[in-house]
Amino acid sequence: MNNPIHPVERHIALKFDRVSFSYGTARVLEKVSFHVHQGECVALAGPNGSGKTTALKLLLGLERPDEGRIELFGAELSRGLHRVGYVPQQAVFDQAFPIPVREVVKMGRLHSLSRKYGPRDRAAVETALEQAGIADLAERPYRSLSGGQRRRVLVARALATGPQLLVLDEPTANMDAESEDRLFKTLGNLKGAATILIVTHDQDFVSSLVDRVLCLGTRTCREYGIVQHRIAAGGSGDSRSRVIHGNSIPGDRCYEGEDPL
Repeated sequence: MNNPIHPVERHIALKFDRVSFSYGTARVLEKVSFHVHQGECVALAGPNGSGKTTALKLLLGLERPDEGRIELFGAELSRGLHRVGYVPQQAVFDQAFPIPVREVVKMGRLHSLSRKYGPRDRAAVETALEQAGIADLAERPYRSLSGGQRRRVLVARALATGPQLLVLDEPTANMDAESEDRLFKTLGNLKGAATILIVTHDQDFVSSLVDRVLCLGTRTCREYGIVQHRIAAGGSGDSRSRVIHGNSIPGDRCYEGEDPL
């Protein structure tokens, strides 16, 4: 029998270490610390105004923390951003421009305009289309798709980058149940091979794929403002887990320091 991996041996994909951020005089994040292990699926939950969007901007390098440090795969943020795939809530396209789905996914390979689009890029795009379950939509105009189909196209675009960390911002917003099931089937196939971070405003339920839930916007965990809650599996056939808010748990200690999560 294989021995379970001891916490100190689990590599960290993402680490916020006492990160603070303000917009002018308005403090949004106060010494926020948490980490996500490689291969995990973690939900970062919180109500509107809790700082989720700010944390996301900091993770993507769109803002810089006032204090603290953010690391990706053991290196400073700027050196790890190329390993992140980002799925926004929606993408804005000119509705008069009939761009096909494959071309949208190809955008994920445009790392540099200084090199040509080659065979490796084409292979990555076709693989991403298959992974997201939208190969049959490849020639369809993006504007003709449903909201759920568009979301999966954006997942494919992110997958085309070959990400090691996939970040999804409110992935099920305005999505019907069938589309939500298709999306999480896609994520289920990726889990373990990639680290997944789901940012959501739903503080009560998360996908059963989620390993841990980090709730942002609370001041009950000393100065950190973030709490890890237990989750309880749903009933038979239920694809969601319930977040148990009355029961917070400490994270493991994967590195030296005082980070509780």
